[in-house]
Amino acid sequence: MTQRTVLRLGDPRLRQVSRPVERFGTPELHALITDLRDTMAACAGAGLAAPQIAVPLRVVIFGITVNPRYPEAPPIPETVLINPEITPIDRDRASGWEGCLSVPGLRGQVSRWRRILYRGFDAEGHPIERSVDGFHARVVQHECDHLDGVLFPDRLVDSRSLGFTEELEASGLLPVAGPLAPASPEHTLDRMRQQLERHSALEDLGPLFGPKAQGLAPGRDPS
Repeated sequence: MTQRTVLRLGDPRLRQVSRPVERFGTPELHALITDLRDTMAACAGAGLAAPQIAVPLRVVIFGITVNPRYPEAPPIPETVLINPEITPIDRDRASGWEGCLSVPGLRGQVSRWRRILYRGFDAEGHPIERSVDGFHARVVQHECDHLDGVLFPDRLVDSRSLGFTEELEASGLLPVAGPLAPASPEHTLDRMRQQLERHSALEDLGPLFGPKAQGLAPGRDPS
């Protein structure tokens, strides 16, 4: 087993655009895939991209059966996807909680295509094509973002949804052990307002949440 170090947010290598794989079935490619698989398993991840272990190639791995970080997630077959392409099936999007091994301890609300078609190749160069939705679609989009230097905080529906996992769980904003459960950003912010009200903090933090936090209807001027 070879567990590699996972780069963390702030490392410039995570912001590089990765190169396509040109040769399939090589010992080097198989070694990379083994390292990705072992590292993902050791970190209890649902997926991992080659740039996260400092290899700027367009290779991702994902899959989940029983996972302590995602106990309620539906199973996803383990898949090695090389040189992937993603096409949304329709215009329907969904917001949900996301985290990342490269952004440890934090979660945030991210909007993704609900249904996608993804294409690519396996380690031997055989084509892969699948239509998926829900959690499966979210994981694939998240991992493929890494290949273009994009991390989930770049796609937050609202920066105010970003928080430490333990704090979000303790406040009831994030379901315990459900980091990618679907939820609307409006619901999340409403729960944040409720928590602040219980701590008598809304008057001081009114500008953070806008007119609604100050008891005004959206679009109404304070005067």
